[in-house]
Amino acid sequence: MAASRGAAGPPARGDTECILEPLSLPESPGGVDAVESSPYVPCIFCKECYVLAEQNQLLKHMIIEHKLVIADVKLVADFRSYILYWKRRFAEQPITDFCSVIRTNSKAPLEEQDNYFLLCDVLPEDRLLREQLQQKRLREILEQQQQERYDTSFHSMCMFCDQEFTGNRSVLLNHMAREHAFNIGLPDNIVNCYEFLAVLQKKLDNLQCLYCEKVFRDKNTLKDHMRKKQHRRINAKNKEYDKFYIINYLEFGKSWEEVQSEDDRELLDNLEEDWSDWEEHPVCAVCLFCEQQADTTEKLYLHMQKSHGFHFPKIKSEHGLNFYQQVKLVNFIRREIHHCRCYNCQEKFESKGGLISHMEETKHIAFLPARTTWDQPQYYFPTYENDTLLCTLSDSEDAKAEDQSEEVPVVSEDISSLKALKQSSVLNQLLWKENKNQEKF
Repeated sequence: MAASRGAAGPPARGDTECILEPLSLPESPGGVDAVESSPYVPCIFCKECYVLAEQNQLLKHMIIEHKLVIADVKLVADFRSYILYWKRRFAEQPITDFCSVIRTNSKAPLEEQDNYFLLCDVLPEDRLLREQLQQKRLREILEQQQQERYDTSFHSMCMFCDQEFTGNRSVLLNHMAREHAFNIGLPDNIVNCYEFLAVLQKKLDNLQCLYCEKVFRDKNTLKDHMRKKQHRRINAKNKEYDKFYIINYLEFGKSWEEVQSEDDRELLDNLEEDWSDWEEHPVCAVCLFCEQQADTTEKLYLHMQKSHGFHFPKIKSEHGLNFYQQVKLVNFIRREIHHCRCYNCQEKFESKGGLISHMEETKHIAFLPARTTWDQPQYYFPTYENDTLLCTLSDSEDAKAEDQSEEVPVVSEDISSLKALKQSSVLNQLLWKENKNQEKF
C-alpha cells in the first residue's frame, strides 16, 4: 500500500470544503442477503446502501446519521464483509458492548449532549475480524499470483512498440524493461497483470504521463516528454497501483513502504556485525511556524520563543494543558498555518510568510483563541504524518489522572455546538480528496 502523503489536516471551522452532504443512492432490493452477492454495501444500522466503490459516502452517512466512526478503514482488507459482519453483531447486542464512547458538549444540559461511537481494533473481536479478512484476502491473492506465474495462455501487446507477445507474462514485462527502459518490477511480484496493463494502457491512450501524470496534447509530445524526462516508470505513490503488487497483501496493518523499510533494516543489520561504534541519530522535530528543525524539544521551544514569540511551555502552564490537549493544540495550529490562516483573527493570506509576519507583528501568534475552538475531538488526528513533535510532548503530569480514570469507558470533550462537530468531522482525511475534486468543477 502506498504510504500516506503528508496529510493536510482536517478543514477548519467555516471552510466550505468541510460541509458534509452525503448523496442519496438507490437502496439495494432484497436486504442484506442480496447485498452479499451485489456491488452494494449496506449501512450497519439502516437500509441505506452504497456502491462499494463509494464507501466514503457510507462512512459519512454513518458518522452523520448514526454517530459511528470506524478507525483505520484503509487497513480493512474486505470492506463489504467487515460491514456485513458488524451489521449482524449490532443486531444481536447493543453498540456499547463493542464501541468506545466519545461524549461531546459534556458540560451542556443533558439534552444538548451527544455520544459518538468508535469502532476500532482495540476491541479483540474487531482485530480478529480484520486479521481473518486479511488472511483470507492473502490466500486469494497468492492463488491468483500462482496461477498467473505459470499461465502460458497470456496474450498482450507492448504499450510502446505494438509488438505482440504470447506465452508467459514475463516475456512482455522483460521486453518492456529491456527494450523500452520501462520497469514495473519483477513479474513474480505482480498480481492481476492483465488489469494492471489495462490501467497503464488507458493512461497512455488518454495522453497521460505514467510518472508525473500530466496530460499532453498529442501522442508524440507525450513520448518525447517521457523519454527526455526519464518518466518511463510508474508513480510509486499512486495508490491506484497498490493492488497489483503482492507486497501490499503480506502483513496486516503495514504499508508497502513499512515492509520495505523493515527489509532494508534487516539487510543492514546483517552487514553490520560490529555495534561498538553505533550511535542513535536523533529524529528532528519541526517548528510550528517555519521549516526550522531541532533534535530536542527544548531547542525547538527556544527557537519558537526567540524567532516567533510563541512560548509553548508558558502557554502549556498557563492553560493547564494535559497531554491530549497539547496534541490537539499542536494539530490545530499546524492546520491553521497550512491553510495560511491566522488562528486568532481568521484572516487568510496568500503565503505562509505573509501569515507569519502578520501574526508576529500583531502578537496574534502568542495568544490562543477560545479553548472551544481547538479543544475538539478531530484534532486528535495528526495534521502531518510522522509529526515528531507529537511524540515528544510531556505526559508526566497526566499519569496520575490517567491511572484514576483507567476504568472509565467514556471520553468527554467540549465543543461549541453539534453543528460545529458535523462540520469538523473526524473523517476529513477521507473527504479531503473528494472535496478537492469538487473544487475543480
